[in-house]
Amino acid sequence: MPKIVLIEDERLIAESLERTLHALNYDVILAADGKTGLALALSEAPDLVILDIMLPQLGGWEVCKGIRQVSVVPILMLTALNEEIDRILGLELGADDYVTKPFSTRELMSRIKALLRRVEFDTQQLKEKKQLNFDDFQIDLARRKLIKGTQTLDLRYKEFELLSLLVSHTGEVVTRAEIFDKVWGTDWLGDMRTLEVHIRWLREKLEADPQNPVYIQTVRSVGYRFCPGD
Repeated sequence: MPKIVLIEDERLIAESLERTLHALNYDVILAADGKTGLALALSEAPDLVILDIMLPQLGGWEVCKGIRQVSVVPILMLTALNEEIDRILGLELGADDYVTKPFSTRELMSRIKALLRRVEFDTQQLKEKKQLNFDDFQIDLARRKLIKGTQTLDLRYKEFELLSLLVSHTGEVVTRAEIFDKVWGTDWLGDMRTLEVHIRWLREKLEADPQNPVYIQTVRSVGYRFCPGD
C-alpha cells in the first residue's frame, strides 16, 4: 500500500483528501503544519509527499527544501499561487509537480497516480540495471546520483529521471511527448516551460558551456538528443 504524507492546514481539504485517498487504498499520514510535516516526511519514508505552500510554523517552500536535503521522495505541491514565477520556484526547490487551488479531485488523483507510477518504474529499473555511463560521468541508479570522476552531483528527482531517459537513448531523438509520458506520466498536464527548466538545470550541471551544449542537444520543434562529448 503506497504511503502518502499529506501536509495541509485547511482541515476541510485535508479530511476530504484523506477520505478519497483511503478509498483508493493509500496509507495517508496527516500533518497540519510545516514543522510536523517535515518531521513526518523524513521519518515515515513515504512514497509521496503532498505539500501545501501556505502553512503555519514552517512554510511549504522551507519544508520542500528540508526534504530535498536528504530525500528524493516525489513532492506534489498544492498552491493558491498562480504566477509562473511561483511554479518555477517550487520546481527549483525540488518539487516534482504542482496543482493550483481550487483543483478537481480527479486531476489531483491523476497527478498522484502518475508520480507513483514513476516510483514503481524506478524500482523495476533498478532490478534490471545498476548504472549508466558516458565519458567521465556515471549515473548510479541505485543511489540516484550523478558522478563526475570522484565528485557526486546531486540531482532533483525529475532531473535524474530526465537524464536517465536521455542517456538510455544516446544518439536518438526523444520527443517532448515521450519525455512527458516516461518522466512525468501520461496524465501529467504540465507545460513546456517546465521541461525547459529541467533541461536548463541539467545543462548547468553537465556542460562546460551551458549556453552551447554538447551533451543535451535541442532538436527544434521535436525534442532532445543526448550525445556523448568528443
